[in-house]
Amino acid sequence: MTLLEARKGSRIRILQIPDDRARAQCIRFGIGEGTVVDWTEPLTVGPVLVRQANQEICLGRSLAARILVEEAPGERHDASPSHGARA
Repeated sequence: MTLLEARKGSRIRILQIPDDRARAQCIRFGIGEGTVVDWTEPLTVGPVLVRQANQEICLGRSLAARILVEEAPGERHDASPSHGARA
């Protein structure tokens, strides 16, 4: 599946980033192939918001539609805007 198709609140592993330029840009933010991120939510018609380490990153929809991901083992959690403790 692609990053754009992932379910809200899921923990996902990045499998493939499509091209060298996009890969380099993602690596600058600590996201590379093999990285596990929390898929927070798609913004209404704009970018997709993911959380990795202690930062939230918006990725454009066209890029998100080309990044291949899989659901990562481990807990699923609510991706609500509050940053409280997970259950």
